[in-house]
Amino acid sequence: MQLPMSGVGEILKAVGDFGPFQKWLVLLTLLPCFTLSFHQFCQLFMVPHEPHHCNTSWIRAIGPNLTEEEQLNLTLPRDADGAYEQCSMYSPVDWDLNSIVAYGLNATEKCSSGWVYPSAQAPSLLTEFDLVCDRKDLDDISQSIYMLGMFLGSMIFGPLSDRMGRRPVILISIFLQGLFGLAIAFVPHFDVYMAFRCVVGASVAGITMTILSLATEWVGVSHRPKAVLTSHCCFAIGQMILAGLSYGIRNWRLLQIAGSAPVFALFFYIWVLPESARWLVIKGRIEEAKKVLQKAASINKRTLPPELLEQLKPETQPKPGSTLDLFRKKHLQKVTLIMICTWFVNSLVYYGLSLNVTNFGLDIYLTQLAFGAVEIPARVGCIFTLQWFGRKKTQAVLLILSGLMCLIIIGIPEDQPVATTVLATIGKFTATASFSTSYIYSAELFPTVVRQTGVGLCSMSARLAGIIAPLVLLLEQHHPAIPMAVFGSVTVVVGLLCFLLPETRGTDLADDTRDGSPRAQVCENANSSSENGHVKGKGGGQDNEYTKSTQF
Repeated sequence: MQLPMSGVGEILKAVGDFGPFQKWLVLLTLLPCFTLSFHQFCQLFMVPHEPHHCNTSWIRAIGPNLTEEEQLNLTLPRDADGAYEQCSMYSPVDWDLNSIVAYGLNATEKCSSGWVYPSAQAPSLLTEFDLVCDRKDLDDISQSIYMLGMFLGSMIFGPLSDRMGRRPVILISIFLQGLFGLAIAFVPHFDVYMAFRCVVGASVAGITMTILSLATEWVGVSHRPKAVLTSHCCFAIGQMILAGLSYGIRNWRLLQIAGSAPVFALFFYIWVLPESARWLVIKGRIEEAKKVLQKAASINKRTLPPELLEQLKPETQPKPGSTLDLFRKKHLQKVTLIMICTWFVNSLVYYGLSLNVTNFGLDIYLTQLAFGAVEIPARVGCIFTLQWFGRKKTQAVLLILSGLMCLIIIGIPEDQPVATTVLATIGKFTATASFSTSYIYSAELFPTVVRQTGVGLCSMSARLAGIIAPLVLLLEQHHPAIPMAVFGSVTVVVGLLCFLLPETRGTDLADDTRDGSPRAQVCENANSSSENGHVKGKGGGQDNEYTKSTQF
């Protein structure tokens, strides 16, 4: 059952659920999705594996005629395989060259004068900022800092959009993304790079949250899943575009410019992006709401009766539930804890596989292309599996399969990169489908009075997992199998826990926290919209608040 609809709800129905105005608005929400993928995964291509060794040019002062091979042979120790050590060198001495040749050097130390990269590759983050040896962990740490930016952005821009409005927050986020994204290409130090990436991460979170909120507040309830699904697919297409862009542009600064500059083209939003009519009415800005509603009706070739507009009045908001409500009731406590864990492992394995693309042994560009391509059928396919098998089985099985793929990868020999990549792609497919399932399942599990609070809490746990995922990858220096073992085991465990959740397919939504059992089954023909615009049934279960918190 839906909350009582006030004047703006009736007028929005008169304007049209999904007319030309809403279609153009959805198109506007899709454009930023292509650039969001770039910032999410571009660093994977900016830190390629490069051969390197310590800079031992000190010996040139006493042996200027030495060949490069002679210099390296005299100044670098060798590892067990006979190759030159990459992170250590013989300690410099003040002997003459004949003594060094005759007696050799024994004492070793870490690289003290930087590194040399023999291959003639385009400048990368690794070569410019020496992300090797003791500094190699900065690569994964900077990814976590970017995720921290997304975490902070979700905390800042969510409340800000409720206070300032959807439109100004979207414009601010786009401006910050373009400004700091472009500025990253000119940073002189890696610390500055990480700080700017944090700001970009915050802006990405602001865009993903707010622009989808704007669309869902204009689009009719029966069309909202299509709008969200389409935006998720555009995010996947953006990953495929990134693979091609990074293949053609190997210089990391030029790649950063190429991925960030198009954001400035979105500044035309200043003239065409509308504000949410529902938000304007809630804030009491009735005259502004009337103007934007009349414009939408005009584009949709609808006529709004003047008497209908005169009935417009601020919506009366029900008293919102609190976070404590989710833990006071035993049935909600179980649902909340399991769904927090579900979102957490969804994000952990999704980013764990996505950010580990360089370690699967196959060409990184082909792997990224496959990772992006596989997300489209995953997101579309989950809609049908939800209808056929229900929410609980779909969520649980997808998580278990995703975790099993990670565990099986551990047993694949290093000389079988194709098998590893195929398993990782299947894992990415199931993790992506599981993520899309979580959005719908969570909206149906939480009662209306605490739905946004519950989904928001789940989203926060997903952001936290995004911060942790790159740090888990650092554990491979202790043993290569540890990261995949962590990703796989926790995901399988949480997948099994999902069988404890109630099934919500074909049930009405709960409105309050008094009752933990699913509502009575609705009839089979309830898949169509009810009179109040609420979608019910096997494929439904969403009300007008669903997807407000939608984020990638």
